[in-house]
Amino acid sequence: MCLAIPGKITEITGKGAGMVATIEMAGTDREVSLAITPDAVVGDYVIAHSGVAIRLLSADEAQAAEELIIEALGQ
Repeated sequence: MCLAIPGKITEITGKGAGMVATIEMAGTDREVSLAITPDAVVGDYVIAHSGVAIRLLSADEAQAAEELIIEALGQ
């Protein structure tokens, strides 16, 4: 099973296909590629999978996704 995790962008470096974002997800900072979400900006929420931000999310969508993950893990 694969799991995509929501995170909030806290920093962006690089340009074009080389853009990389630092995202805060579940209390941990991760770096992800923004190659397929180049319109993302600091403060946006994204779903990340395998080191790539695959979709922009609203704050409400990110919160709902995080709640589902926490519920599924029984925490």
